Amino acid sequence: MNYKNLQDLIRDVPDFPQEGISYKDITTLLKDPTGLKEAIGAMLKPFEGVGVELVVGIESRGFILATPMAIELGCGFIPVRKPGKLPAETLRLDYDLEYGTDAVEIHADAIEPGQKILVVDDVLATGGTLAATCRLVEKLGGEIVGISVLAELGFLQGRNLLSGYKLESTIVY
Repeated sequence: MNYKNLQDLIRDVPDFPQEGISYKDITTLLKDPTGLKEAIGAMLKPFEGVGVELVVGIESRGFILATPMAIELGCGFIPVRKPGKLPAETLRLDYDLEYGTDAVEIHADAIEPGQKILVVDDVLATGGTLAATCRLVEKLGGEIVGISVLAELGFLQGRNLLSGYKLESTIVY
C-alpha cells in the first residue's frame, strides 16, 4: 500500500452530521492494520529529525493518531480536550465557528517553555480547532515544530488560519 491508497480506506457518509455535508469517516482506515500503520508513517515522515519532545493530540480522533506517533518518536502525548474533561488546572481558549463558538482546554502544566511540539489531528476542515490548539500550546511556551493531519478538506481553506506553521496533510480533498 502507498499513501495515495489511504484515501480509498476513508469512506464518505452523506448528509452527516447534517444534510448537504459529506463526512470523511476515518474509522474504516483505522480498522485496517496496514492502512493505520501507513497513515502513522506518512504523518510522521515530514517531522523526522526535528526534535519533537511532545505530541499534542486533539479530542477525539486526534488522540488515536497522536498516541502511536508519540510512541514512535519516543516522546510524550498531551491531550487537548473539550471543556470540562481534564481533571487538573487548565487553560481554555474559545474560538469562533461558522455558527457560534467552541472551546478547547489543555492542562496548565502540560508543556514546559521551549519544548518542541508536534500538533496532530485527524482532519483539517475550517482550521478553528487547530488554530486554537496552537495558541494554547504557545501560551504555555511550547514551540510548535509542525502540524500533522491525516486529511485536509482543502476547499474549506482551513490552512489559511495556520499560515505561520509547517502544516503537512497526508491526504487532501
